[in-house]
Amino acid sequence: MTQPTDIRGEHLRAALSLAASGVPVLPLRAGKVPFGNCRRCTDNACGGRANMKNPGPCACARPCHAWAAATTDPTVLQSREWARAWREAAAVAYYPGGAGLTVVDLDNPAAVTWARASLPTTRTVPTTRGEHWIYLGAMPSANRVRPGVDIKSRMSYARWLGPGTGRMTALPDAVRALVVREETTPARGEVVSSVPERATWDRTVATGCRHTERYIRTGLERGLALVQARTESGAASQAFGVAQFLATQHTACPGPCGLALLGEEIAAAAMSVGVPEAYARRAVANGLNTASGRAA
Repeated sequence: MTQPTDIRGEHLRAALSLAASGVPVLPLRAGKVPFGNCRRCTDNACGGRANMKNPGPCACARPCHAWAAATTDPTVLQSREWARAWREAAAVAYYPGGAGLTVVDLDNPAAVTWARASLPTTRTVPTTRGEHWIYLGAMPSANRVRPGVDIKSRMSYARWLGPGTGRMTALPDAVRALVVREETTPARGEVVSSVPERATWDRTVATGCRHTERYIRTGLERGLALVQARTESGAASQAFGVAQFLATQHTACPGPCGLALLGEEIAAAAMSVGVPEAYARRAVANGLNTASGRAA
């Protein structure tokens, strides 16, 4: 007699496999949505997790706060606090930005047709109504950037639908441009110039760096999340601190380490939350320069 398939057990096994490859994961309940917050975290009474858009002190052991709860820690995934969520899970989700990825979610055939004509080919995963196109590199997330197209990367989650087919390629400027705002107006009426298209850091510009690419990208993504969390104030100061910290990690490298390109990404993150371009670049440059003995 054929035994029934343990769907929920398969969800946890898939999550553990993804986590082992460095992809932060979380369970989804019916409706393809994250599980609700626990009683202590309801209505963000706990303040939210420290890497959310509005940082707070939450250290809840349960899968609260959606994408911010995603983890690669197998102990957490298999913990008693997560057990009920896995028993009731309808799907597995992952945090693309935490893995250094961007998902272009194409929600209908017309959007897929547009992507095939407009974007570089990359790994493709079929969905119920369209496709997910997955690129190497992270960026801000945004919904409805054009008809039937969402961008899922930082501060967002995507449903795991399998490994897909094709080779992942680097995140192209054509995708980044989909979420660039023409104009950002911060407090005091200052107008910020649009975020420029820019080169991004990769191993080819860091031939003298002693760190692995994964180490660099993980540190960068965490720093960018901190900057982008400062939506009300303090983004320039945060950008200074992130630039200083990242540069300090390279003081023992023979160089070059491509710090200028890391700085470009930090400055762009600050500009995306309303920091005037001149201020953002100055803060990042000062942060890089104050790390004594940094690699160029």
